[in-house]
Amino acid sequence: MTTSSHHSPIQPSTTTVSHFIRTIVEGDLGSGLHAAIQTRFPPEPNGYLHIGHAKSICLNFGLAQDYPGSCNLRFDDTNPAKEEAEYAVAIQEDVRWLGFAWNGDVRWASDYFSVLYAFAEELIHQGLAFVDDLNADEIRDYRGTLKEAGRNSPYRDRSVTENLDLFRRMKAGEFADGSKTLRAKIDMTSPNINLCDPVIYRIKRAHHIRTGDAWCIYPMYDYTHCISDALEGVTHSLCTLEFTDHRPLYDWVLDHITIPCHPRQIEFSRLELLYTLTSKRKLLQLVQQGYVADWDDPRMPTIHGMRRRGYTPAGIREFARRIGISKSDNVVDMSVLEGCIREDLEAAAPRVMAVVRPLKVVLTNFEPGVTMARAAGFHPQHPEFGEREVPIARELWIEADDFAEIPPSGWQRLTPGGEVRLRYSYVIRCDEVIRDAVGQVVELRCSIDPATLGQNPVGRKVKGVIHWLSTEHAVPAEIRLYDRLFTVPRPDADKERDFLEFLNPYSLEVVQGWVEAAALTCAPETRYQFERLGYFCADRFDHQPGQKVVFNRAVGLKDTWAKESV
Repeated sequence: MTTSSHHSPIQPSTTTVSHFIRTIVEGDLGSGLHAAIQTRFPPEPNGYLHIGHAKSICLNFGLAQDYPGSCNLRFDDTNPAKEEAEYAVAIQEDVRWLGFAWNGDVRWASDYFSVLYAFAEELIHQGLAFVDDLNADEIRDYRGTLKEAGRNSPYRDRSVTENLDLFRRMKAGEFADGSKTLRAKIDMTSPNINLCDPVIYRIKRAHHIRTGDAWCIYPMYDYTHCISDALEGVTHSLCTLEFTDHRPLYDWVLDHITIPCHPRQIEFSRLELLYTLTSKRKLLQLVQQGYVADWDDPRMPTIHGMRRRGYTPAGIREFARRIGISKSDNVVDMSVLEGCIREDLEAAAPRVMAVVRPLKVVLTNFEPGVTMARAAGFHPQHPEFGEREVPIARELWIEADDFAEIPPSGWQRLTPGGEVRLRYSYVIRCDEVIRDAVGQVVELRCSIDPATLGQNPVGRKVKGVIHWLSTEHAVPAEIRLYDRLFTVPRPDADKERDFLEFLNPYSLEVVQGWVEAAALTCAPETRYQFERLGYFCADRFDHQPGQKVVFNRAVGLKDTWAKESV
């Protein structure tokens, strides 16, 4: 049997979905502009990656796989107050888990701090950057409004000599945090706020995860990013649409420093996945206020969370392929992601039986040595997965939901006096219902039709088939039933209401159930289909083979959420 958590039938698609970035890349390669492409994935290590980042990972690394080229992993570590080594480690794990490998060593913006500083001095020498004494509020006030042009800083016309002296003293730590900045000298009358003499360096005394206390000035993202791209020979710098207005600054910086490479920035729409949110600030709030266990809580849209829940790398890659790349709004229902995961697991996951809400059944005519067990395959389409014996005993567990004293119309499960087939076993009839002192059903007394092992009953039809387990052979399991974290498609759309109001109170239910013995020794992250219940994954951390069985519900067998209009 194959139970590896890495087994997956969805391979990188041989049929690529064309989009405008592919058209640009193919044109650049075809014209000879580039012999090979160089992309990069540039996360900031200030949180865990989420499903929107997965889209970007699949785009950047996928292009480098599909065309001659490579993709760098580069951390944007220019804001030491918010960055942690924990996040950087997790991001590297996520990229690898999704099935991608970066080019060479991991790169960091901090690798280029000395070069970035030298380019800043070059801009000062050209009269294109100045040291400003305005504070943040004053800079904002001088910037103007949509109707009123900005005003030049009173310090804008400092001489090159004075600016160099002040900038070097900023670097040496002579000035207090926030007391001075280095600004590019572009155009305070520009309607694009990004060109209104943007700050490119600020004083910030904060311990850096890689450089420690070596620097007390740090470059701003817009200044750092374009130069880092150019230093790495990036050909196509791909980012989301909110950076469209930043592109003129990206180009301005590269046009005014001595650097031979000028990458092309291309923007695409970011992903909006319904029934969740991807704001790092709000995800951090969920963690800090205890609404979820941590960043890797299986209800979180983080890659770590999706992995722990039981989502597959191949399913996520297929999701990214299906939703495509465009400049138009990329609003996608959660059911699309769940569908990709379900399809992958349908083909790849071995099948076993489990009982989530157990109800005891006593087989009154069970005869040891006479009542027989049968073997069952782990997957109907994969005989190579092997088979196991499904043992039967006098006492069984069935799903409490599979019994109804007053059945609804169309019911095909167990009722008083009714018959069902036990999956891979006999037809049984419910002869007696046992209740406790308060009238709750606690046990069913049933009889086996001994002629129905692998045979249809004679003279009657039994339509219902239910899953079950022998109490003697079943393994106790903690089963975590995860559902969507929010009850509405856009939990943060209503600015008058707190997104926390829309948390789903039933997003997690923990129950004590039972599983087949095969699950006792399976490795963490092993995925199964629990027949008739859904797809489940042995918890990455809490499942202990041979000792403690913990399974997370990854996704149900079908979409149970009503379709919402987008």
